[in-house]
Amino acid sequence: MAESKKLQVTLVKSMNGRLKKHQACARGLGLRRMHHTVEVIDTPENRGMINRISYMLKCVEI
Repeated sequence: MAESKKLQVTLVKSMNGRLKKHQACARGLGLRRMHHTVEVIDTPENRGMINRISYMLKCVEI
């Protein structure tokens, strides 16, 4: 079984004052607070959330 690619995502800007949909995307990725880093599987759904809030994130492929 091939190992799926992962992305390391870090929240670098605050969620305060952002659109509700953008806050929901950050929560959906598992981000809780600033400078919080999570690893997510590289799927089209996760890519879509990352693209929507790319201005708030730092993303690295693992």
